[in-house]
Amino acid sequence: MSDSNKDVIVIGAGIAGMTAAKQLAKEGFSVLNIEAVLFGGLVININELDGELHGSGAELASNLMMEIGDLGVESADGAVSAIARDGNLLKVTTDSQTYLSRAVIVASGARLKRLGVPGEASLEGKGVAQCADCDGPMYMQQTVAVIGGGDSALQEALVLAGYADTVQLIHRGSKYSARQHLIDTVAARGNIVSVWNTVVDEIGGQDAVSELRVRNVVDGKTGTIACTGVFAYIGLEPNSAFLPGEVKRTADGLVETDASMQTGLPGVFAAGAVRSGYGGMLTHAISEATTAATAAAAMLR
Repeated sequence: MSDSNKDVIVIGAGIAGMTAAKQLAKEGFSVLNIEAVLFGGLVININELDGELHGSGAELASNLMMEIGDLGVESADGAVSAIARDGNLLKVTTDSQTYLSRAVIVASGARLKRLGVPGEASLEGKGVAQCADCDGPMYMQQTVAVIGGGDSALQEALVLAGYADTVQLIHRGSKYSARQHLIDTVAARGNIVSVWNTVVDEIGGQDAVSELRVRNVVDGKTGTIACTGVFAYIGLEPNSAFLPGEVKRTADGLVETDASMQTGLPGVFAAGAVRSGYGGMLTHAISEATTAATAAAAMLR
């Protein structure tokens, strides 16, 4: 058991989690921020932020981390495995520790969906990658493949186009769902090739990725695409499996909340990509985290 209880435990140290932790700490509450994988969350993969926020995702996350540290927010590594009532408190269990708090904000976010095809797991780190900014320089003057048709896929394709000789942008549909300015920018890049109505059936290679085995979803024809790197951006899966039954979720695992971001378990709130109804933008994550923190603070008072 942790030596000292906290007023609030925030699960997840992405933008939503750190925003909630920052607000609560500014209001004088003791806060513990638990992160299972990487402080900063998926935003650190974004090279250039769009809209109201400027700079890179890594810069935004780094600044928030320094701010919450200066405010006295404690940080802990660990994958949360359970949340349960313990009298008037909430017990949060990780793979190595148990903590108690008066309120919990779940901002555990989401992870990139996997293709689920042969070769993906065995070639992880050997050409199968998820961060274009991190791994792009490894593919100078090579051919890489990006799978997906949304904002993330096109953004990552543009990053990779700055390094690779050719980027094969593979999409199962006949048009992209990304924002128009990204579609226009991709169309203007001479080394991004759009491959329509196509899915990946297998990632081939012995010690490293060498090709994709693909299939056209319209006529069923199969073929191969030679490449040395594969980046899949086909959507997100919420990190919500650890939550108890009292916390209602959609069929896709997204957490259901009321307007104050409170879940079905009193004292437990949710915000960001783990929540059903999340708008998908960083500004939405910040807004939801602020609402959850405000509601948690009101409950604690």
